[in-house]
Amino acid sequence: MHIMMRRGSKSPMLPNVSALERNIVSIPCHTTPFLPISTLHTSNSSIQVSLLIPIQCLAYKHCSVKCRQAMDNRYESSETLRNKCAACFRQFNKIEHLVEHMRVSYHSGHEPMCGICRKHCRSFESLREHLIGPLPKQECKNIFSIRGCRFCLTILDSSGARRSHEGRCQLSNMNYVSLMIHWSYINSTDLGIHDQLDSYRARGPQVVALACKMVGGGSDGSLDMCARVCITDEYENIIFHAYVKTPLSVTNYRYESTGIRPEHLKDAMPLKQVQKRVQDFLCNGEPMWKIRPKGGKARILVGHGLDHDLDRLQLDYPSSMVRDTARYPPLMKTSKLSNSLKYLTQTYLGYDIQTGIQDPYDDCVATMRLYMRMRSQAHRKEDYPLASEPQNRNNFASWRQGEIERMNPEEMLEISRSDYYCWCLDA
Repeated sequence: MHIMMRRGSKSPMLPNVSALERNIVSIPCHTTPFLPISTLHTSNSSIQVSLLIPIQCLAYKHCSVKCRQAMDNRYESSETLRNKCAACFRQFNKIEHLVEHMRVSYHSGHEPMCGICRKHCRSFESLREHLIGPLPKQECKNIFSIRGCRFCLTILDSSGARRSHEGRCQLSNMNYVSLMIHWSYINSTDLGIHDQLDSYRARGPQVVALACKMVGGGSDGSLDMCARVCITDEYENIIFHAYVKTPLSVTNYRYESTGIRPEHLKDAMPLKQVQKRVQDFLCNGEPMWKIRPKGGKARILVGHGLDHDLDRLQLDYPSSMVRDTARYPPLMKTSKLSNSLKYLTQTYLGYDIQTGIQDPYDDCVATMRLYMRMRSQAHRKEDYPLASEPQNRNNFASWRQGEIERMNPEEMLEISRSDYYCWCLDA
């Protein structure tokens, strides 16, 4: 910049900035970041010292939004860009801060990802906010509104492909008529007991869904007691259904939501018998201590809030074999709290449940459909996908700090692993 100095003065005098601004407004600011002051005109005749002045300092407020964005991008520190997380796009001032972020964030290819900008999100709720929330990324929102499926959040090739995809993605309770006939048969014979557990025993490992309905016990009816249990297979067939005799007297049947009356429980199956039948079926002839996630005979158990259901059934089952839609990180809220099954079904499957009297069969079908949708996702194959596995425990070890800091963000993401078991690994 040419700095003016009065004759006989040792202190510099800056040029009239407002005058300079008026002379450079017409200069396309996004084409060159700096401009020699000699190309500008002032009325001062002074001794000139040759420097450069950034145009952004003088004409920034006169620029269009597009020009300002171009200048902001150009002046962005290359060091900050280098310290940008390749998964969530968060930026850090220092490389060691990025390394610490990768160490505790557990980014991986199993996280929900935006199909437009490739940003990783911790949950589908977070991805939904990124696409259509109160403060979405505008570019992604515009494309999603044309080509995005509102149920699974997939980006399709065209609006026509989106309509066709949404038609398949939105599910409904299509077997309603046959289901009502089936329940009429169940309720008119054997006191509501429908038991095909033995016929499934000889089959290989499979996935089954379980749901219970509770009645109230205790002086105020607030103590949950299991009064009805249902188990279905992957194809939505009922394997087991029974009313359960409660260990304590029922003080609140909660008929408005359960549909259970005293006559249903009069000659119901005892809780201990239900517990043994269900546990033997889940273990499938394998001792509890021997059950393992892969290669065994025990069955995978799907449900919503299974901790509570299994507790009320007084039944133990290994957590490695449980797939709970209430505790699966991609299906949880951004606050890491559980979503209701009613909300998950409406949002991700496109139909309503639990309106009026609630049927455990509907809950089984909804949780199984959610599980199958999560399981069908195509993720990158990894030999050791979990951060807890011994092969991955030193990926971000402190003694490798120097080596990791020399990696670029993409290489850091390559060695990062998930802290939860993705259901696609069951496929």
